[in-house]
Amino acid sequence: MENKERTRQQEELHLQETLAIAEKELQTIQKSIEDMEAEMQKEKLEARENITYGIQDMSSPDDFEAFVELSQSMSHVDKMVADYDEYRKRVKMLETLIKTPYFARIDFRFEDGETEAIYIGRRSLSDRVSKEICIYDWRAPIASVFYRFMTGDAYYDAPCGRIDGELMLKRQFEIKNSKLEYFFDSDRAINDEILRQLLSQNTSPKMKAIVETIQSEQDVVIRDMENDLLMVQGVAGSGKTSIALHRAAYLMYQGTQAGLTADSILILSPNSTFEDYIAGVLPELGEENITSAVFETLLQGILKDRTIQPNYDYLEQMMAKNEGYELAGQSMKLKTSEHFLELLNFYMENLPEYGIEYRDVFYHGKCIITKKQMKEWLLKRPQIPLGSRLRLLQEHIMELAFGTGKKHAPAEEIAAFSMQLQEFLTLDIFELYRSFLASESDYEELLTEVDSAETLDAILKATVDSLEYGAIPYDDAMVLTYLTLKFREKGMQRHIKHVVIDEAQDYYPIQFEIIRLLFPNAKYTVLGDINQTLDKQEDMRFYDQVRGRLHKKKSSLVTLTKSFRCTNEILNFSLRYLKQAPELESFNRSGDSPAFIPSKSAAQQAANILREIRTCREKGYESICLISKSAQDAARLQKLLQQEIQKSADSSDKELIPKLIVNYTDEDLTGVLSLPVYLSKGLEFDAVLVCDADSFNTENEADRKLLYVSCTRALHHLALFG
Repeated sequence: MENKERTRQQEELHLQETLAIAEKELQTIQKSIEDMEAEMQKEKLEARENITYGIQDMSSPDDFEAFVELSQSMSHVDKMVADYDEYRKRVKMLETLIKTPYFARIDFRFEDGETEAIYIGRRSLSDRVSKEICIYDWRAPIASVFYRFMTGDAYYDAPCGRIDGELMLKRQFEIKNSKLEYFFDSDRAINDEILRQLLSQNTSPKMKAIVETIQSEQDVVIRDMENDLLMVQGVAGSGKTSIALHRAAYLMYQGTQAGLTADSILILSPNSTFEDYIAGVLPELGEENITSAVFETLLQGILKDRTIQPNYDYLEQMMAKNEGYELAGQSMKLKTSEHFLELLNFYMENLPEYGIEYRDVFYHGKCIITKKQMKEWLLKRPQIPLGSRLRLLQEHIMELAFGTGKKHAPAEEIAAFSMQLQEFLTLDIFELYRSFLASESDYEELLTEVDSAETLDAILKATVDSLEYGAIPYDDAMVLTYLTLKFREKGMQRHIKHVVIDEAQDYYPIQFEIIRLLFPNAKYTVLGDINQTLDKQEDMRFYDQVRGRLHKKKSSLVTLTKSFRCTNEILNFSLRYLKQAPELESFNRSGDSPAFIPSKSAAQQAANILREIRTCREKGYESICLISKSAQDAARLQKLLQQEIQKSADSSDKELIPKLIVNYTDEDLTGVLSLPVYLSKGLEFDAVLVCDADSFNTENEADRKLLYVSCTRALHHLALFG
């Protein structure tokens, strides 16, 4: 007991010393900011005077020199502003650090016998005077020892190579508002108990950083710098998205080596609700938020002015079985198939040979290039996108007619000649797509992907109509975007160096092709779960397809089998809906058994659901999600509950009316919510009530997976109604 108290005193003293260094650093930077503000104000006044009085006539040598001097001064101001912004960020980081400077300590004995105490926090801190590191950033190489090893032999990979040693001590701290609450020397059992306590708490409306509880297998994924393509197959609740965000933070930490900044990383999210849910993680880790997007944003960026059907609109049509859903499903199956993609590629490759109506080109009565010569010119350069080849060919013909300077003819004549060439050498993507669909040679090939000729004819007619009028269906938007990127290089985002694809199991081959074409310089982190697909079925061969589509030299697949989200009871209940349950290890957290609550009428069901909501609120659950199969069902349920609540004399019951979320929104994910299953992907809630269990056909594998997705959104409580 005496040793424990002495150790606490030592740790209290160390904390105070660390806080003093941080406070001193904060004061130093704040003083620098004050000096900068004064200097910038002075520069601003001088610049105004120079502009007003100093530069009268640019033809005067004196005034020109004054202008050069002013330009140099403004360049100095620009640098000062950039430094000022960095200092402000540093102040914010230090203010956060002072509240919770570190969360762990390891004592590492190196091979030479020297032992060093390493304190680990969310950001690093050094003493300006001694130059010693007081706190190591969790992303530093030596910090990996904390995540991967228990006491005993250990190592870490530094830039100079592998460093072997021994982990002598592994200690964790709880520090709040600069005060040491408690600490413990952790072994596996204690570490798991702390994580269990965290998981037992209510969820928050925004995803939180997991930096203090990163598991060994998660740390391996986060720190991987070897692979150009890292794929993660993780069971529900294995922390895939958290891993992805911490990996993004780690990549930015390695920015000097990898050339990565917030502007060069992109996260592709399943929907905008999910985008908002994850938005706070990187700032919590002290990093700028990186760009995130949903896939249809990429499509809109290429197709520009045309309206695109949102993905959730297509999913709603399929889930609610709205008018035309069978044809829409067949169309999606056809246009996202490997076969369809092969036919598109074959069509594009053969356009220079068969798809262009070449003409002999004359200038002043003389043939300057023949049809045959033009075709040969295009066919010799297959590595260049066809659109770029056609543009280069036009420039070549213009030079044949007018010379390189184009100075020997009136401008009107040059413009008329250029228009003549464009009549047959400019191709329209929409027309190309129509031509492809109308091709008799492709008809028989396409027929193999649908159930009948009548279905194919109906799909082709519907496609042509949609290209002429209204919004472009989601499947056609993917095809048109792919054709556009194959046809020309414009739109490629070469500055993106890393793309994180979340919920990747819902992507089709053509989407991976679009991503590869859009981001030719990117490496990839691809996260998915084949048991959580929407509107299609996948198995482990999916990752071989991803590897084949993204064309990266070095790739790896990591499988995460440990689930942290649900209680044992909820997880085991959810697994019954999978035809073949995955290898899975539960984190071993217990709770209430899921309940199935039957009703004889809609009114009784509404009453049962309201009773369950009240029970959840009494238990202190802050997020209660009512999941339905479709948005239509979610809206119908909300109306039914509203009618039932209006009968109540208790005015507080109005708080039980759920917030309806039926499309992508930034709605706060607390309180009582009602949403369709496809918008729940990636989210988690304290309690989940599956409110229309009857609408899921448990004989259908796709519906069983939807039930699995619905049930595994619950952290603590699950009930099904039907």
